Amino acid sequence: MTMKQYSSTLLLISLLLFTTASYSLKIPRLSPTGGSLIQENYWTHGRPGEASSPSFDPKDFQTFYYNQTLDHFNFRYDSFSTFQQRYLINSKHWGGANISAPILAYLGEEDSIDSDLPIIGFLPENAIHFQALQIYIEHRYYGKSIPFGSREVAFKNASTRGYFNSAQALADYAEILIHVKKQLHAEHSPVIVIGGSYGGMLASWFRLKYPHIALGALASSAPILYFDDIVPPDTGYYSIVTRDFREASETCYQTIKKSWSEIDSIASTPGGLSFLSKKFQTCRPLNKSSELKDYLDTMYSTAAQYDRPPRYPVTVVCGGIDGASSTDDTLTKIFAGVVAYTGNRSCYVNPPRNLTETDVGWAWQTCSDMVIPINVSNDTMFPPYKFDSDEYTKDCIATYGVPPRLNWVTTYFGGHDIKLSLSRFAGNIIFSNGLRDPYSIGGVLENISDSVVAVYTKNGSHCLDILISNHITDPDWLVNQRKTEVRIIKGWIAKYYADLQALK
Repeated sequence: MTMKQYSSTLLLISLLLFTTASYSLKIPRLSPTGGSLIQENYWTHGRPGEASSPSFDPKDFQTFYYNQTLDHFNFRYDSFSTFQQRYLINSKHWGGANISAPILAYLGEEDSIDSDLPIIGFLPENAIHFQALQIYIEHRYYGKSIPFGSREVAFKNASTRGYFNSAQALADYAEILIHVKKQLHAEHSPVIVIGGSYGGMLASWFRLKYPHIALGALASSAPILYFDDIVPPDTGYYSIVTRDFREASETCYQTIKKSWSEIDSIASTPGGLSFLSKKFQTCRPLNKSSELKDYLDTMYSTAAQYDRPPRYPVTVVCGGIDGASSTDDTLTKIFAGVVAYTGNRSCYVNPPRNLTETDVGWAWQTCSDMVIPINVSNDTMFPPYKFDSDEYTKDCIATYGVPPRLNWVTTYFGGHDIKLSLSRFAGNIIFSNGLRDPYSIGGVLENISDSVVAVYTKNGSHCLDILISNHITDPDWLVNQRKTEVRIIKGWIAKYYADLQALK
């Protein structure tokens, strides 16, 4: 494939992501931090002190590259090709192999591992207590872990992208962990895998698929049940977003709910799009009302998914909407919410931006095995939308030339009747959630057994428990959630050591 052809593919993905030409492909990103979703808004505005953990020091990390197998599940000649997969080790607090001190392994998600290191606090903040080695493994096809030598070649067609899936990623992690333990002569050091969001799903699945490598897993905000229609279509992601806003302010909720029809009504009139462009001070003129609606949809959803203390972005948005004059029209109030969320800027809505590696990678993943069927029911504050698997498949084929495997996750990892199945064989998994997170609707929210447990908080948000702590602003319920997780993991490790001693 030529660079021109590769650019054409990116253009098609861009159109699918940033327009409503294919609404069915818009699955809200799974990310511990929000990535580009929360950049340039109030969350990063004026808060440099919270940009990274005080436990994070780049000098504590050593970077390594493992000669990774391209295809773990085939014995064709080309399957034995390899690529360089990046991982980083922090041994600052490790007690060493001679005492079989534990290993905390962070399983990377759909982004460069560089984005996780400064903000994932659970590992560095607890390594000292566990005397643990920390290892952070980058997901294949992200960051510097790119097969085929370049991103252009790796993404050029279905044949090269075909090695980019969750099962291959888990096998990558298994190979690297075995390799590291062997290199450090730490074969008896127990491994706890940790991940958030998509990475949290990977952590729980890793424990199920590789119990001989991982003693346990902390799966933060891992919606492993959001597949194959396990979540009823009349509930789901947007129902939780709506609940979050309605709990914050009934008038805010009503204003948002009313705004969609007003946008469409104005857009349908002569000069309506021009009027909306001026009203919302868009960065470039609107070509269709869906551009504005998509922007607002993303803003509300992101605010709910990452509704973190101390400021709580849902409250910030509603404060802007409700703080407008009572004589202001609906859309003026909505724009006040936009300004409150983003801060004062030269323009709003549809700002120029380039596709990130996560945009490209996550688009493929949700068109291959990570198919999350998100509906928007009639009882939300959003325009209703029904997930259509046939339409979704057509869109994926049009973009990538291959259909998605709609039922692959539940076939390979399970999900249906999860309590009945996992209670019989699984152990040592913490499913942590915050119920203000829209993705929590697809999470495990009740204990499955004595050692497969749900630890959730009513006011928590997406992956909040594994992010850096703040001893000044963290509420008690968050502190206690983290303490509970640490206590459970200590119990796993203590039992492991007792079993290890008994076998000697």
